Amino acid sequence: MSPCFRLSAVSMIASLACTFATFAHAATPITVTSQAATDGPIRYTVKVTSKQFGDAQETRTIRSGESDDFTWKTVPPGGPVAAVDQCPVDASLPVDTNGAMIRQTQIRFAPVVANDGTATVQLSFQAQTPHGTKTVTNGGKTLKCPNGETVSQIVRFTMPTNGSTKTLSLNDGTQLAVSAKR
Repeated sequence: MSPCFRLSAVSMIASLACTFATFAHAATPITVTSQAATDGPIRYTVKVTSKQFGDAQETRTIRSGESDDFTWKTVPPGGPVAAVDQCPVDASLPVDTNGAMIRQTQIRFAPVVANDGTATVQLSFQAQTPHGTKTVTNGGKTLKCPNGETVSQIVRFTMPTNGSTKTLSLNDGTQLAVSAKR
């Protein structure tokens, strides 16, 4: 039995004190607001439109201060570009299961949301694609190897998290459309 329920003739006031102490530990009322916390999950949609690297789109949910990596691998127009084993191809260039070079787009997306709901974003864009072949001499042999083109750019911008879209143009002409919704 709880000490609050032991009533003695000595103290009716002690009984009232226990009752008030019990009410003091009751849960505080819940206040419902239409705003999400700035560190709560936010759905970001990133859309890439590029003549050189292809089109891609994906939606992900992350929190303020986190980063997310998007990677899309696609077949370039005309198909993958075959590479001979002796071609001095950069190991970071994307290849398919047959070892032929394909195109790849990578985005690292890192937002930080302020109290007013504005996201400050750092977006790192990197893409590789084969662009024909080039003649290479390796070990005294003349080889036709994939000519890889690489683009890399970091963009910093601010955007609202109310569902509207922010459109960016990169140096190579690639268009990025980013939207954020709580």
